[in-house]
Amino acid sequence: MEPAALHPDADHRRYLTEGRFMLQRSRSDGAFVFPPRVAQPGSGATDLEWTPASGLGTVHSTTVVRCKPPAVDYNVALIDLDEGPRLMSRIDGVAPADVRIGMRVRARVTIENDAPLLVFEQLA
Repeated sequence: MEPAALHPDADHRRYLTEGRFMLQRSRSDGAFVFPPRVAQPGSGATDLEWTPASGLGTVHSTTVVRCKPPAVDYNVALIDLDEGPRLMSRIDGVAPADVRIGMRVRARVTIENDAPLLVFEQLA
């Protein structure tokens, strides 16, 4: 295994810092992997390569996190990426209570607290 392949979390953060949403994909069967790993779940294949994600997905589930003022409420959503993996994020640009299961979304990299963060927005 290549030494660079031993730090998939660091690679993922570096891509986000560059404003890029990348996913790992197995060269042998084409399956996408998230979260970043050194081996593909199930098969154990270590032939993972980084590839640009489409950024498209569908809300699988969502909840509203209620905050004490002056903080504002926000949503937490599970997103099924078009490539297959499911990840947790939030949907920006929509009132938290208006996020719906089945909503089509697109990924966007933003910076919060001096760190890159992957969030989603509703597709028009």
